[in-house]
Amino acid sequence: MENSHALRTLALWIIGLIVVGAIAWWVIKVLVGLVFYLIVGAAVVAGGAYLYGKARGSLNGGKRGRLGR
Repeated sequence: MENSHALRTLALWIIGLIVVGAIAWWVIKVLVGLVFYLIVGAAVVAGGAYLYGKARGSLNGGKRGRLGR
């Protein structure tokens, strides 16, 4: 009778480890994906700002506006 309790406890531990491992894997995957999208978004915004600055500079002929107006 005691052996069945030990076997049941072992089975519950194994199932628990599998479930916790699956949840941890899912959370890690979500966090890595979020970081990836944040990096791509920051690169797009920085690239847009760079291109805006280049376009604005080309319209002025490469000259900066006077600050003392």
